[in-house]
This record gives sequence, C-alpha cells and structure tokens, in this order.
Amino acid sequence: MSRVLLRAPIGQSLPRERARRFASGRGRYTDDCAIPRGLHAAFLRSPIARGDIVEINIQAARETDGVLLVLTHEEIAGHYSPWEANNQLLPDMKSPEQPALPSRRVNYVGEPLVMVVATSRAIAEDAVEQVFVDIEPLEAVASIDAALASDAEAIHEGAPDNVCADLTSGNGAFGTPFVKADLVLEETLDFGRHTACTLETRSMVADYDPSTGSLHLRISHQCPHQLQAELAKILRLPQHRVRVSSEDVGGAYGLKQQLYQEDVLVCLAAMQLGRPVRFVADRMEAFASDNHAREHRVTARVAATSEGRITGFEVDDLFPIGAFPQYPRTSLGEGNHVLRMSAAGYDIVDMRSRLRLLFQNKALVGHYRSVGHPVACAITEHMVDRLARELRLAPEAVRRLNFHEDSSYPLDTPTGVHLHYLSQHACLEQLLSDMDIGALRKEQDALRLQGIYRGIGLASFVELTGTGNGFYGPGGIDVSGQDGCTLKMEPSGHVRCMPSVTDQGQGTDTGIAQIVASVLGCVIDDIKVLSGDSETSPHGGGAWASRGISTGGEAAWHAAMELRDNLLAVAGHLHQRQPKDLVLSENHVVDADGTQLMATSEVAHICYFRHDILPDDMPTEMTVTRHSVPKAQLFQATNGIQAAHVEVDIETGFARLLEHWVVHDGGTLINPALVEEQIRGGVVQGLGAALWEEIRYDQDGQLLTASLADYLVPMASDVPDIHVSHVTSQTAEGVLGAKGVGEAGVAGASGAVLNAVNDALSPVGAIVRKFPISPRVVLEALWSGRKP
Repeated sequence: MSRVLLRAPIGQSLPRERARRFASGRGRYTDDCAIPRGLHAAFLRSPIARGDIVEINIQAARETDGVLLVLTHEEIAGHYSPWEANNQLLPDMKSPEQPALPSRRVNYVGEPLVMVVATSRAIAEDAVEQVFVDIEPLEAVASIDAALASDAEAIHEGAPDNVCADLTSGNGAFGTPFVKADLVLEETLDFGRHTACTLETRSMVADYDPSTGSLHLRISHQCPHQLQAELAKILRLPQHRVRVSSEDVGGAYGLKQQLYQEDVLVCLAAMQLGRPVRFVADRMEAFASDNHAREHRVTARVAATSEGRITGFEVDDLFPIGAFPQYPRTSLGEGNHVLRMSAAGYDIVDMRSRLRLLFQNKALVGHYRSVGHPVACAITEHMVDRLARELRLAPEAVRRLNFHEDSSYPLDTPTGVHLHYLSQHACLEQLLSDMDIGALRKEQDALRLQGIYRGIGLASFVELTGTGNGFYGPGGIDVSGQDGCTLKMEPSGHVRCMPSVTDQGQGTDTGIAQIVASVLGCVIDDIKVLSGDSETSPHGGGAWASRGISTGGEAAWHAAMELRDNLLAVAGHLHQRQPKDLVLSENHVVDADGTQLMATSEVAHICYFRHDILPDDMPTEMTVTRHSVPKAQLFQATNGIQAAHVEVDIETGFARLLEHWVVHDGGTLINPALVEEQIRGGVVQGLGAALWEEIRYDQDGQLLTASLADYLVPMASDVPDIHVSHVTSQTAEGVLGAKGVGEAGVAGASGAVLNAVNDALSPVGAIVRKFPISPRVVLEALWSGRKP
C-alpha cells in the first residue's frame, strides 16, 4: 500500500486497514491458526428439548482409535465453577446455575452433552456417534403461550411460573386507563426469533502450558478482556495466567460477546491433556447453539387527542430468553431497551411499560446488533402510523407534532432514559427532502388505480450507544464500560497502537489510526493498530454498543495527546521554543510560522537514546496509555429516521423492496465511507429481519431451521438502493464529538418496512402484525379482513 499523508485524517474516507489483506486471502481467522500437536473437539448435543438423563455410556467412544479424551459432567465436576447470570439490582430475578455439561436434565435441542477430543475432527465426530445416551423425554415449553399457561411445566424449580424477571417502568400505573384521550388504540406485534448468522462461526483454539500454568485461548470474540476474566474465575486460574486473543473475526454482531459452554469445555480439555484443542462450530451447530435474539410479543396502547397529540403510551413485552439467562450480561438487555426506549423520542406525558422475561426450552437469547431497538422502534412507529391513519393525518405530521423539540435537550423520559442532543426534527425534514415524498405519493395514487399496491413507511428511532460503567457495574456484572489505548512510538517514529476495542469488520482500527494520525501529524501508514489481545492491550470493554470510536476513539485521542505533549516538550527544549507554540504536522515538529524544526522521528530517537541532553524532569515517555469512559450518562444517545418504499402483490403476498432511505445523526464522522458501510450493512440485516429471517421451533422444541436452506437471509438481488444522509448534533461529553453508528441501520429498517407494507395494504383494509412479513403473513392479513 502506498504511504498516505493527510493534513486532516479525521473526516477522510479511507479504506479499511485490513481490507487489502482480506481481499488477497491473507486473513487469519481462528481456524487458520496452525498449532503443532493440535487436537480437535466435537460434541454430542441433546436431540430433544427437555428430558431427564437416564444414562450416558462413553466406553465405545473412548476405545476409538485416535480419541484422547471423552468428557461428561462426571469427568469435569470439581474442575471448574458453574456460572449464574445475576443482576444485583434485580433481587427477584430467577437465575439458575448453568453447568458446562448437564448432569440430570437437558433443556434445549443442541445443548452439549458429551465432548470428544481426537487427533482429527472426523475421528472426533465418528466417536461422538459411538456414545450411547438414554434420555427420558419430558413435555417441552416451546412457545410464549406454553410458558405462561396455568398448567405449564416449570423449566426450573426456582421459577414455577417460568418467569425469569418481571419489570415495570414509567410514570403511570401499568394497565390503568389513560386520561385526556379522545381515542385509545391497542395493537399486538409478534417478532420472530433471529440469530446473527456470522460468516465465521464460533471457533477457538485453547493451548495450556503446564510448566507455567498459563492458558492461551485464541477465539473469534468481541471482548477479549471480558472473556479473560470470566475464564479465570470459572477455571480457577490467576487472571494474569489467562490470555485471550482474537486476531481476525469474521463477523460478530453481538453473538460473540458472551460465554458459551464450549468456551469452558475446550479450555478444560486443553488443561487436562496439555495439548492445544480446537473447536469450530459447523453451521448446523451454530443454528442450534448460538445465542438467539428478538423473539417478542409486544402489546402497545396509544392514547391521543383528536388533533393527533399523543397523551399516553403503554407497552407490555413478553420476551422468551431460552433455557438460561445469558452469562455474564444476563438476557435483560434486549428487553430493557424495549421497556425504556419504546416511544422515547416522543414528548408524551404518560408512559408506562412492563417486561417479562420467560424461560423456554430453546437456545439461549443474548444480544444481537442494535439490541432491542428494532423492536422498540417497530412497535412505536407502527402505533404512530395507526394513529395517523385513524385520524386521517399524514404520518410525518403526527411525528412533527409529537417529537421532542430539537432544542429541548437534555431531558429525561418518563421511563428513565437520559437524552442529550438529538435531532429528530432535522432528520425528518432531511428525509422528506431526500425521498421527495410528494412525488412518491402522487405515483402511489396513480398506480393504485392500476391495481399496483405500493407503500411508503417511515420509522424514527432513538438509540442508546456507548454504554458506560453505570449500566452493568451497579448490578455486579463485570462488563467494562471503559476502553483504553496504548500508544508506543518506536525510535524510528513509527507508532504501534493497541486499543482495547476490537474490530470484526467495522473498520474501527482504521478510524482509530485516523484519530492518532490527526493528533500526531503523521503518515497514517506509519501507524500499526494491534487489537484483540488481552495480553498487549489495556483493559477495556471491547466491541459492543457502537462504542469503537465513541469510546475507544476517545481513549486513542487522549493517548495521542499525551504522546504529542511529550514530543513537543522535548522539541521545545531543544529549539528553545514554548511547546504551546509548536505543532506536529507531516511527520515534523513545526513552528508557529510553519518552519519545520525537526522530524518527529528525531525527537523519538532522542527520547530513547539521548537523555544526557535533556533535563531530568523532561517527559520523555514514548509509551503512553489512556482510558475513556462515559461519565455524564449511562449511554450516549443518538437518533435517525428511515423510510422504505415497497410493492406488495396482493395475489401472492410477496413484498418487493424498491428503495430505502436513512438519515442519521452520528455526530462527527471520523471516516464517512466506513460510517455509510456500517449503516447500509445494518439496513440489510434489518431488511432480513423484516421479510425473511426467523429461527423456528415446533411445539416439541425441535429446531426447524438448522441450515441456510431454511433460515433465509437477504440475497444481493433482494437489496434495494439504500440512500444515506447525515445530520450532525453535538455530544454530551468527549472531545471528538463522535456518536455510535454501527447499529443505526438495523434499528429502524424493520419498522420502516412494516409501515410501508401496511401502507400498501391500506386500500384493501389489511394490517400485518407479525415478523417476518412473509407471503403467508401478508395473505393471512388479507384473508382476515381486519381493517384499521
């Protein structure tokens, strides 16, 4: 790559630093790691959703040539500590202990039962087939209705009603009548269960050195420091003896930020054998055992005046979380955002919400890109459009009337969300201009006369990003809201940058390099970013909640500023100048009049080798570490709005995407091209959620979507043109002014498509209330004849 020299790297659209390496086939994913003496693991998984274990016989598997180890619950008992996903702020939350392997009962299809380690994956899988397991089937709880039935089987003894947690929020009594309402509308939406379906499945290689008692886990993961702490605790190892590294990660989206049973088991096997052990999930295993997300049944009520002023909003969310709460964050995050973020962007006096987390005999539910926000957005924006149609008002007019004013921030919503500096009105007006909504509606009316049904849907969203320590910390959950960055300038003037935030394709490494280059005035190709290793980077949260630049970038900026100050102090002494009168530019120290005094590399060389010419108190450190953590609020709020244009064939039920628009407030855009990549990619995931993607189980808890032939994701031919525009508002804290952008595309896409489909169907009196909006769902809505 040619050397790139920019006077102001912030705001420049540079390509991702890793892109050329990936495109040339030089990526180093976990399964690419060649480990001498490496072994392979395979798992026998539960074939039924719920049952009592009668017998597990592993003798034949043990005797298979090439098999070195077979583990059941009995073999690992006493060698690790089971875990519980607790939140100390919720003392009534039911959180059963989760073992690495079950001893008495299986709780979902795909749950690991037996682990086999052999000299090859093929031998390990063949040996798995030799394991005899006798399980007495029990009635499974595989739906929301089944979990809440009065005669439902209790999945866990401590939760006889299958309710993990029951929370309320708001400033009114849940379920009581609204006051000051000319009309009240009620709707229920059902959301299908999803999974992230990453290009690289979960994969890991554990290597244990008995001579030092050190464990190194190479793993496709988002949060190396978090996993390091979890494994040290569960495996009873000193934390400094555990190293977690994630070099290249082929997609994560929240799927790879929590602990899985396989993570612990592979490490236990490596510790017992003293040899590296590798596990790479196949696609069927991924669908069965990866964390899922987004299965909700949400009932909402909206109260309003005849002029369209919303006076009350209520949400009741039933949220199945699988067999256990996800560790360590619990499975609360997604539901919590539905609880608190529904209608958060609207100026409503009376708001109340309820959330119930339900146990089911399904795979665990964790976090998925834009955690909970797509659900909160869809139910809110669906109700706003229903209100507009009921009152015969334009959807944008109802939004204008009810949005918080852009000048009203900061403010606290009735559900306890603190909002700083949003731009909903500005985003709405920009969107209407971008899409030329008047022309679209004129075309829509003309086509309806020809029997062609097109719809236009808007969806405004407020999103919580950049989570601070105040969210997890008070609940006793060791998930760090801070991130750090270590900068090391070599004697040559080249810079090694080691951030705690990680990169799974977002381009975070490139954005951080741009920030550092901007402060140090250096060639961006002279900066090497090394992320994803708990042993070399300072402790931090990693990649989640769109924090890579908004938090990790701030840490990099502060570290670069300290390094810059040290360089200018030394240069100022050598040239008898005040450091405040000097700047770093084009790899040189430059005087106020633009004169290049000396190369930055010369200063670095002196700091390493010529202390004899510097005062004793001169700051000469060329390695600095700084951290950043949001302090003013639990989250950094941002906002945007999306619009979808669709065509629905009322004979077949197929919805075709025609065009999509996004306007987003991301604050300062460090790298506009990467921001737009993130937004467009997120939109595509949101479109998949709207029209195709769903993890399905039957009434017995059997997984029906165990391959990409059954779990449908968007194809390139399905994706419409996606237009992206930006609005900029300030941030509550921080120097860069950057807000989270990585999840914005997902947040509003499905809500916009839902409203567009219902707009298309409005002439025939049909309303869709279920995701994904498959042809069957559309036809059922048409057949039902339900009218607004």
